[in-house]
This record gives sequence, structure tokens and C-alpha cells, in this order.
Amino acid sequence: MEGLNKTAKIQFFFRPFSPDPEVQMVIFVAFLMMYLTSLSGNATIALTVRVNHSLHTPMYFFLANLAVLEIFYTSSIAPLALANLLSMGKTPVSITGCGTQMFFFIFLGGADCVLLAVMAYDRFVAICHPLRYTLIMSWCLCVELVVGSLVLGLLVSLLLTILIFQLPFCHNNEVYHFYCDVPAVMHLACGDTRVHETALYIISFIVLSIPLSLISTSYVFIVAAIIRIRSAEGRSRAFNTCSSHVLVVLLQYGCTSFIYLSPSSSYSPEMGQVVSVVYTFITPVLNPLIYSMRNKELKDALRKALIKWDAVNTYAGT
Repeated sequence: MEGLNKTAKIQFFFRPFSPDPEVQMVIFVAFLMMYLTSLSGNATIALTVRVNHSLHTPMYFFLANLAVLEIFYTSSIAPLALANLLSMGKTPVSITGCGTQMFFFIFLGGADCVLLAVMAYDRFVAICHPLRYTLIMSWCLCVELVVGSLVLGLLVSLLLTILIFQLPFCHNNEVYHFYCDVPAVMHLACGDTRVHETALYIISFIVLSIPLSLISTSYVFIVAAIIRIRSAEGRSRAFNTCSSHVLVVLLQYGCTSFIYLSPSSSYSPEMGQVVSVVYTFITPVLNPLIYSMRNKELKDALRKALIKWDAVNTYAGT
């Protein structure tokens, strides 16, 4: 009980990226710009899909949900990271606060990964079984798949958060990271973590490998179906609807696999920070750009929305 009381009173601090305040300020501005760009870009996609009836299809339904997930996913990290950049790592976070951040980060990130697999399945049905697409991808199934993604993310998050915060934490309370990531926090524990490291690796492998296997299998059939399309225009249209998704999958799964599937003995805090910046700040910025640039229907809808918004502002100004 005494050990639990000591652990409950622990406060974590995040190590600054640099001891130089000017460098920290530059990083702060860069992070703030990426965060605001991510919020605006993903919100624009979600709202465009919501108000444009021509985009009320399963593909864009999943894309809008992915955009909303990205907003909350980034928001679980960015505010505390920005506060610590300004304070040079002097902003404390309680062990409860750290656990809460870890829970939401894993929950939303896990749901994000599963939803990418769902989107691959949607493209598989659309390209390989176009005549049965509306029958298979009913709105009831689409909602169930999104809810299932959230439930799976929730279960994984509960499991990992409980696993990590059962460990005792002592005097070493400086997290070599800019948020409460699992490997970084686990390295601060003052007990034996070998069982926890093994459990983390097994859970991460299952959570990442199963959706990635489903995505890979879907795209094997998709590529085979695209090759059989006779018209060049049809092949190009099918390729464009899938290429943006493939780019997002490579970014998301590549970075998370590097962090969670690397052996603990080879874990580098410096490299962990750099790679984490990619999937917590850079990827949520790139996702709206990738999808909007590679998707003609979405680009047309965004263009029409901007023209309409400009016309409304012009009318209001007069």
C-alpha cells in the first residue's frame, strides 16, 4: 500500500527537445502550425462530406470518420506537448493525467489502424464486386464497422494502460518524450519490466499485424482486378481511389511498427521522439492533403464549397 501511495504522488516531466529556449520556440511554432493545419484540414474533409449529398457513400463515410478520429487523436497529444515546449519541460503531469493521455492516444490510434483496414475492405468490395457493392456495404454494416473499430481500440487501450500503470514508479520521473508513450513511460519503472515488455510486444504485434494482413490481402485482389480492367481510364480511376489510402497506410503502420515492434534493447529515446513526431503531427497534416489531392470527387466538392463560401461572403459584404 505504501508503494502505491508513493506511485500515486509521482509527477512526470517531459524532457525538452533542446536546452536552447530559442530552438524550443521554433519547435513550438512548427508543432502549433502542424496542429492547427491538421485540425482545419481534417475538419474541412469531415464537414465537406457531411454537407455534400453526392459524397454520402460508404467510402466517404469512412473517410469522414477517419478525419474526426485524427482530430481527437492529435488533440490528445498536442496541447500538453505545446505547453511543455513553452515551459522548457517544466509543466508537470500527474500519473493519473499521464495514464489518461496514454489511454486516449492508444484508443484513438488503435481505432485509426482498424478503420484503415475497414477502408481497404470497402475498396476491395467496390473494385472486385462492383455489382454487389451497395448490397454488401449497407449503411448498417458501415456503422457497425466504425463502432467495431472504436470498440477494438478501446479494449486494446484499456489492456495496455492497465498493464503499464501496474508498474511501480520511483524517483526517475523525467519522460524522454513529448507525451506519455508506452515504451517511454515503461522505461521509468523501477521494477522488473520483462513480462510487461513481452506482453506489449505480443499485443502490438497482434493489433498491427492483423489489420495490416487484411489490408495487404485486400490489395492483392484489388491489384489483380485493376489489371483486368480493359480501359485505361477505368484503371486510372480505380488506382486513384486506392493510392491515397495506400500512402496513408504506409505512413501510419510504418511508424507505429518501428516504435512498438522494435526490441526493447534497441529502443532509442531520440529516435522514438523523431518517429513519433511523424505519426502524431506530420501524418494527420498529410492525410487531408493526400486524400484531397488524389480524389477528384472530393476536390470538386471542396472547390464548390469554397466558391459557395466566397459568394456568401461577397453577398454579406455588399
